[in-house]
Amino acid sequence: MTATKDPKDQVPKTTTQPAQKNGAAGGLMKRLRRSASVTEHNLNNLRNRNSTQHLFDQHGNPIDLRQYRKVLDKDENGNGTSEKKLRYRRTQSVTRAEEISNKEAKLRKAQPDRSIHRPRDSLFSWSSGFTNFTGLVNWGFLLLCIGGLRLGLENLIKYGIRINPIDWYFFVSGRDQGEGHNALFLVLYSFVHISLCLAVEKGLALEIISEGLGMVIQIANIIFSVLLPVVIIHLKGSAFSIMGATSVCFYYSVLFLKLWSYVQTNMWCRKTYYQRQPRERRPSITVAELKRKHSTGGEDDEDVAKLVQYPENLCYKDIMYFLCAPTLCYELNFPRTSRVRKRFLLKRLLEVLIGVNVLMALFQQWIIPSVRNSLIPFSNMDMALATERLLKLALPNHLVWLIFFYLLFHSFLNAIGEVLYFADRNFYCDWWNANNIDTFWRTWNMPVHRWCVRHLYIPVVQMGYSSRQASTIVFLFSAFFHEYLVSVPLQTYKIWAFLGMMGQIPLSAISRYVERRLGPRMGNIIVWASIILGQPLCIMAYYHDYVITHYQNALNGTEHR
Repeated sequence: MTATKDPKDQVPKTTTQPAQKNGAAGGLMKRLRRSASVTEHNLNNLRNRNSTQHLFDQHGNPIDLRQYRKVLDKDENGNGTSEKKLRYRRTQSVTRAEEISNKEAKLRKAQPDRSIHRPRDSLFSWSSGFTNFTGLVNWGFLLLCIGGLRLGLENLIKYGIRINPIDWYFFVSGRDQGEGHNALFLVLYSFVHISLCLAVEKGLALEIISEGLGMVIQIANIIFSVLLPVVIIHLKGSAFSIMGATSVCFYYSVLFLKLWSYVQTNMWCRKTYYQRQPRERRPSITVAELKRKHSTGGEDDEDVAKLVQYPENLCYKDIMYFLCAPTLCYELNFPRTSRVRKRFLLKRLLEVLIGVNVLMALFQQWIIPSVRNSLIPFSNMDMALATERLLKLALPNHLVWLIFFYLLFHSFLNAIGEVLYFADRNFYCDWWNANNIDTFWRTWNMPVHRWCVRHLYIPVVQMGYSSRQASTIVFLFSAFFHEYLVSVPLQTYKIWAFLGMMGQIPLSAISRYVERRLGPRMGNIIVWASIILGQPLCIMAYYHDYVITHYQNALNGTEHR
């Protein structure tokens, strides 16, 4: 690079006065800045340049940049900052240190002692950058399997083989419990609520019923549908088995959510339908244009399916498809698949069949004895023994929960979606990687999460509430249904499930704090700990209250083993 320079501003070689050096430096920078070929990028290169080789003035004299370092450190406005100087010194220090290390390494390598050592960090140090711990994961999984096998052998030695498929049939069918088929009759009665909901929607679409009256009828119908099992099971509790009562409560909970979505979605469509402007009259076309359109096949593509429009969706076929579809959010046009994959469907059905038998075997062989043996320590508040029973129950309970999750959200819902040509199969996300409780609840049950966001969270926020208040309302709603699905079938009206769900709010704050301070890995550990230990604690609490409520007289005869 060659820099032009005025003779007046040239630095004399024999002078060493500071003023002349500063003037010469300023003249050099002025000439560099005035030059059309010099840009800010070139000036930055000069600032960062360590060597003066191949840099001459117009007379062929070499330019020593060290004399003009203070000038080069200044910005366009002539302001020099200590930050740039400090960064420059640090850069030079690091560069110098690397040069020294490289030279030392070369010298050591040239020695005849065949050196094999070099600066390295231990793999468990964060500074090492090592991240491949696959072997430790395999070791942990193998250790978990060995521990589970030991507990299984201990269970077999202590209790023998308790698996009896005949007992499964009696439990599922309720043959030894309840009277008749009351649960089935209560499920069939739900068609009254479904028919009433559809009739009111048709009346609102035809403007036979006013909007206010229609909404009052729909709200009363939906609320009555979820309260009906509570009243019937409470009045006729002896007529229902535990399995029958649980099935009825689960069915009516799903029906409540689906009818809510059906009514609210049709209300949105109705508002848009009535606000739509009347269509303009289409201009007439000539015979030639009509023939040309007919010869080219028209503008519409026959392969594209026509979308259902409101109010054409108000029919039994549409609402029954929605009630059977593996979703809780209603749409006029669901995404559809083109065919049924028979091999895929057969795999899912086999998984359901085999998985249900495995679940029943684990319950009968492992969970029931552990829960029974936890009754007396839990009643006597023997914390040490109760904690031992809790940890003993944690492994089989968690294993059952994981199998149940796979069977319900993957096998069963995929099988239903395949039969109904339902294309949206996003029933769960990677909840196992959740770094906090909020992420877990947003990813493990996607149908419920989408319903809560679409029909509860967003409408509450649109009403003027804050996001935190809307989230609290969503947790209250979820806590009610968790308590509903446990207390009503057991006829043991406690609030443990409700408190457990509301306890997720402070636990969520704790998990987020741990994630920020200790990293996402510790946040994920908090999530797994809450899942593994929270559920068996809830099971032990409800079993204790269930026995106290229904078998008070037989408590004295309970054997503690």
